[in-house]
Amino acid sequence: MEGSWNKLKFCFPIISHKLEYNETNREKLDELCKELISLNVLDEITQMLCLEIQNTLLKQIVPEFWKPFFENNLESQSNNKAKQKCEFQIFRNAITQLFRRYQLLNRIMVQVKYLESKTGKKLIYNFDEVFKSSLLSQLPDSFTNIVHAFYYVSFKVFINTKADNDDDEEFMEEREECLGCEMLQLKCQCQELVNAFGEINLCLTKMGLLDRISGYTLTHLIQNEIYNHIQKTCKGNFDTQHLKNLEKWLDTIVLEWLTRIYNNGSSKLDPTNTKIRESINCFQMKLKYFLYEKYANSIIDQFFNIIIEFPESQPAIDDLKLCMEKLDLRAHLVETLKTSLKTRLLHQGVDTCDIITGYVATIKTMRHLEKSGILLQTCTEPVKEYLRKCRQDTVRCVVTSLIEETPSDLAEELARSEAIKAEENERNKDEMNNWQEWSPDPVDAITDSEKHSRNRKSDIISMIVDIYGSKELFVNEYRNLLAERLLINLDFNPEKEIRNLELLKLRFGENLLHSCEVMLRDISDSKRINAHILESETFTSTAEKDEPSVSALIVSSQFWPTFKKETMELPDEMNKIFERYKKSYEEYKGNRTLCWSALNGKVNIEIEINDKKLDLTVTPAQATIIWHFQNQKEWQLDSLSTVINMPPSVLRRRIGFWQLQGLIRETKENLFVLCDEKQQDCEMETQVNVVLDEEETMVSANDQREEELQVFWSYILGMLTNLDSMPLERIHQMLKLFASQGPGFEFSQDELKSFLQRKVREHKLVYALGVYQLPKN
Repeated sequence: MEGSWNKLKFCFPIISHKLEYNETNREKLDELCKELISLNVLDEITQMLCLEIQNTLLKQIVPEFWKPFFENNLESQSNNKAKQKCEFQIFRNAITQLFRRYQLLNRIMVQVKYLESKTGKKLIYNFDEVFKSSLLSQLPDSFTNIVHAFYYVSFKVFINTKADNDDDEEFMEEREECLGCEMLQLKCQCQELVNAFGEINLCLTKMGLLDRISGYTLTHLIQNEIYNHIQKTCKGNFDTQHLKNLEKWLDTIVLEWLTRIYNNGSSKLDPTNTKIRESINCFQMKLKYFLYEKYANSIIDQFFNIIIEFPESQPAIDDLKLCMEKLDLRAHLVETLKTSLKTRLLHQGVDTCDIITGYVATIKTMRHLEKSGILLQTCTEPVKEYLRKCRQDTVRCVVTSLIEETPSDLAEELARSEAIKAEENERNKDEMNNWQEWSPDPVDAITDSEKHSRNRKSDIISMIVDIYGSKELFVNEYRNLLAERLLINLDFNPEKEIRNLELLKLRFGENLLHSCEVMLRDISDSKRINAHILESETFTSTAEKDEPSVSALIVSSQFWPTFKKETMELPDEMNKIFERYKKSYEEYKGNRTLCWSALNGKVNIEIEINDKKLDLTVTPAQATIIWHFQNQKEWQLDSLSTVINMPPSVLRRRIGFWQLQGLIRETKENLFVLCDEKQQDCEMETQVNVVLDEEETMVSANDQREEELQVFWSYILGMLTNLDSMPLERIHQMLKLFASQGPGFEFSQDELKSFLQRKVREHKLVYALGVYQLPKN
């Protein structure tokens, strides 16, 4: 018995807790088997050997393998480069020692299996699984960091090797430090690191631990490197397409490096090794989709900047379009763009014209990204709502941009009206011919089908008009601007204004712009009529010597915008001249007469005070004020207000012009005095609170619209009196019957809703349960 035990300890030192291996030939093993069989303990001995191997793994091999990971205090390393190299060596030494012991135990297991074969039973003990489970059951916290450092260093060396192959030798010689191992060129360790890297991966592969130990860390490392590479090469660079270069980098750098890891250091795959080939292909597919996702997200995160730089940023949009064909990023794009627009565009610090410019750029960019317009419609809804509710000057800014002389996106779009109409007709034909390619809208599309489907394919100007849903508002604002331009500058360029008018007709129709056509005709007719009257005998025969000369602009009141309803009494001398002009006009036109608008126009005056002359062009109100001061040098505000027939608050504001000119000053409260030469020196010291407001002669389009809607108020009162309560839709339908009787009185349901809600706030209506009704007294 003792002899058999000694033979067992010699053949299997591990049974004596010694991690050794003695080479034993088959004859000695057969002899040992016979003795153990004769003692009827062979089965128990094989089980004992398996337990000893497992105990050795758990109590000796595995703790010694993990010991350097626990003992090494890497936080004390302030230099990140030194830390990575230290972690590389720790992992390399630990895996090398583990592999040697794995081979030793594997040889012992071969002998154990031979003993087991003599029992006639199949060995249940699986050494590889026990080895892996024992090793992975004691993972330290810092393990992934060390594995990451090992592969990071090797990846950096590999990239440097690839870069060196592409670089010129002269450029390599100029570099003092190697970019891979970060050592001096003369002491470069890249090849040594590459060899060590290949050896360690081979060891892990043979132990079956490559995926278990390195799989997660490798994936995480590669994803980080992909993200960093995208940020380094693509961020802020929108004028170049990067997707092809990124795919090339992924294939030539990342996947070749992975192939070397899984293919025993070789970059060429064996055609017969389908398992590795399938693994690499699977990895390639996952990494490509990860690349598309991160690159697309990088573009989406910078999408507002891309919009501002469009069309120079068109290559970035093309890349995003390719990525969106492979990934569903619509929701992320919509949410990110909405947030960017609200944060960077839709706030009080941005001028309305800049918001409209941003909106136009967004339309162009989104149209290039997606032809259907569904994303555009969804993303720009907050912009339209903000302009409609928070910016009262939106319509004026739009119309000004359409007709201003300086280049603008809207002016260019207006100039393309004929081409856009042709493109729209061509698109409609293509849709009819290619009906088989039709596809339904995605689930996130706005579902008011007919209206929104039409708006998605509209041109830029039509989409801006759609903010309010009414062409009349824009046409009225254009009438106001045109009237102001014509009144301010009588020597206007008729060809430019006629061209603008003809282009606007293509957009809004001739009926709505008929008034503007009459306004332009009035200017040319007025010049002819004015010249005739000034030369007529009726006007010149009664003219006094040195009286002011008059030139009138005669307009058709029903076609021009409403003038502001302000009053002012002109001096008697001017009233006589105007009355004489009026009679001459009545003689010339027969059944027509003139109604003077005293506040509109301009006056060229010459002021002489204390041997000093001033030539000024002022408004009729300002000229009337200074006229009265030539006869009386001192005026109380109320007295002058009565004489001129102008409210004191308005009169004070208009006197401010002469205060700034140094001709009038306020000596006491509401007492204004004409300045002499000495008083002018101190005038600027005393008149510090004068503020001049820019005067507008026309009623704004919003005010005109409010007056038009007030016309319907009596009809709404009548309907609610007779029918008690009505929903918004029915009130709108019944009012449209009246609105259709004449042009210019059309309005949208949203406009009517805003009007009715204003009446609710004024306590003139009650809104409850979706219906409007009159308040109960």
